[in-house]
Amino acid sequence: MNPDLDLTLARVIRAPRAAVWSAWTDPSRFEKWWIPAPALCRVDRLDVRPGGALVTRLSDDGVEFVPHLDACFLVVDDLERIVFTNVIDSAWRPANPTPVPMTAEITMRDHPDGTDYRIIVRHGDPAARVRHENLGFADGWGSVTGQLAGLAESQGAL
Repeated sequence: MNPDLDLTLARVIRAPRAAVWSAWTDPSRFEKWWIPAPALCRVDRLDVRPGGALVTRLSDDGVEFVPHLDACFLVVDDLERIVFTNVIDSAWRPANPTPVPMTAEITMRDHPDGTDYRIIVRHGDPAARVRHENLGFADGWGSVTGQLAGLAESQGAL
């Protein structure tokens, strides 16, 4: 973790890791939490394996869906870690994503109350980190992490 380049978020989710993992890897569950409500998410591709695609669209009205994320998974360790980046698209082509190029690492560990869920979002330079922070990283990623927790906690009581 480099505080000049990275943003982080951590939360204890009161559900087993398997429930959190399922919310990350099952497209029907993923689209329920990935985008801050009331916007809606549609999963075009969710191939959770190294080199696999992560492609989503979003809608503000539930009718028209526009591109949201076209990314590639870099590392997938079952039930423990997911790393993806939007600087390589789902076709493995170099991308110049807006508004912020990033690589996100999500880790999940057992916790006495459920799952210790941590996110590190890495940026290429301090300006990108500041831009992401000013665009609302804490609110956006915090909101969807709350939605993820709500979904996992509803399906996986301890």
